[in-house]
Amino acid sequence: MNEKDNLIKKAKKRDPDAFTELMKLHTKDMYRTAIAILMNDEDAADAMQDTVLACWERLSDLRNPGLFRTWMTRILINKCYDIRRQRVQTVDISEYEEPPADDRGYNPELKEALDLLDEKYRLPIMLFYGLGYKTTEIAEMLHIPRSTVQTRLARGRERLSKYYGIEREQSYDRIQKYI
Repeated sequence: MNEKDNLIKKAKKRDPDAFTELMKLHTKDMYRTAIAILMNDEDAADAMQDTVLACWERLSDLRNPGLFRTWMTRILINKCYDIRRQRVQTVDISEYEEPPADDRGYNPELKEALDLLDEKYRLPIMLFYGLGYKTTEIAEMLHIPRSTVQTRLARGRERLSKYYGIEREQSYDRIQKYI
């Protein structure tokens, strides 16, 4: 049993320290997912906070501890959509705050390119390339067919390759490198 499985087991027994440690391990992934949907740092933080609370409250519902990350991400996506529905006014993209300078994986050029993508392409790309989810997991999280996820990944890569001005064959490697 690895460290994460052990933390999940302890957290399910209502150990707050184990749960806190478990959430810390997933904070960066949660942020990337939330920002891909909400495009606003404050809303992303709210969605993450709501997700942590919901996970704590519903941890006993988790049937398969091996699917914790997928389960948590699905909750986060739902919270992001809830926040977006509650928004009264449209958020201007200029309100988006840059991640801290110590985030070595951050690439402003990629952020700009991803901002140009529709959410239906941006979210699968972030989940697949940025967080390493499989297409079947993404399909499950987004409640869409696996073939739709594959199509959106292909079209998203195509749009990013146009942005970067590179050949389609090179787009996969370039996206993988930056995300």
